[in-house]
Amino acid sequence: MIGTHQQLGVTKPGKAKLFIVNALVGPYFPTGFKPVALYCDEARVRAWPGGVGDKKVGGNYGPGIAYTDEINKLGYQQLLWLVNEKVTEVGTMNFFVLWKNKEGESELITAPLDSTILEGVTRDSILALTKEWNEFKVSERSFTIHELTEAVEQGRVIEAFGAGTACIVCPVKKIFYKGKDYEIPLKLGNSGLLTKRLLDHVLSIQYGEIQHPWSYQVDY
Repeated sequence: MIGTHQQLGVTKPGKAKLFIVNALVGPYFPTGFKPVALYCDEARVRAWPGGVGDKKVGGNYGPGIAYTDEINKLGYQQLLWLVNEKVTEVGTMNFFVLWKNKEGESELITAPLDSTILEGVTRDSILALTKEWNEFKVSERSFTIHELTEAVEQGRVIEAFGAGTACIVCPVKKIFYKGKDYEIPLKLGNSGLLTKRLLDHVLSIQYGEIQHPWSYQVDY
């Protein structure tokens, strides 16, 4: 969307034009459905409390482009963003971790919706599906990078993945933080069991291979 009124100035536009682009797409990442390595740097911030991190605006993505190019040269594909040590998003995706929490429960966790987290439809779909399956605890709550690295070191992390419209889900193989790589398990070699299950299930809904309230088959 761009403002189209005939005026220069920093103000709300009187007229705007909305562009909708429909196009066939392949895998979001050039490598296809393969795990990515994340780089975590506390000096860089994507969004902040009270800001517009929960909105689809260019300002949420533009600042990370040049920095992402820098970490690509180091062998990492995406940034794991923090806010005051709290884990928020990965690149332009929501971030999920399946782990054994300190109470010994299997738990799928993602950051709660606040002004730093985008309310993604894929995020919502994953939460709805996993709650429907009722096979493990599903939580929307804050957790810190220290909780995550501790869980990795203690062998409590089962898998981790990003989630977004373009990729659906993207497995994570390691996270770099403060000079150390934390390896994330990949039960299937290139992803975790839940990550692959979610990918297959969402695709089956999208292509009408299974009946689901989210999809409508049209005869033509």
